[in-house]
Amino acid sequence: MSKFTPPRPSRSVRKCGFAIVASQFNAPYVQGLVDHAEKELRGLAPNATTVIHRVPGSFEIPVAVREIALREKADAIIACGVIIQGETNHAKNLSRSVTDALQRVAVDYGVPVINVVLSFDNETQARERCLENRMNRGTEAARAALEIAKVMSELRSG
Repeated sequence: MSKFTPPRPSRSVRKCGFAIVASQFNAPYVQGLVDHAEKELRGLAPNATTVIHRVPGSFEIPVAVREIALREKADAIIACGVIIQGETNHAKNLSRSVTDALQRVAVDYGVPVINVVLSFDNETQARERCLENRMNRGTEAARAALEIAKVMSELRSG
């Protein structure tokens, strides 16, 4: 994982719609991602609408993302979850499963899905990337969502 946040893109003038699907599990860390993503979206795309959907855990994120994509309700979807490694390999299996499902939804439905379902070895890593400002993955996700929504709009209109 990079330790640096990519540069901030220019402000968007086009009206966009974004959806954030966020896990309720590991709530403080996930809320940090959501808060940073919302703040960045408001700053870069003040005319955009953002709708947040809460699901129980990371495993449930892909089915909600699929439903949003199916209904064509968003220019990009940000999937937020936090998986912290425990004593078994469950976290690794969960992370891979969610990542694969999110990519399938994006490709099958042609809706950009920004995967911010993050796996960490410990809570220190989670705190650094979800709650702090220096390399917050929520901020990065918002920037990526805005950029890919712009690219998709250009591809579809050209």
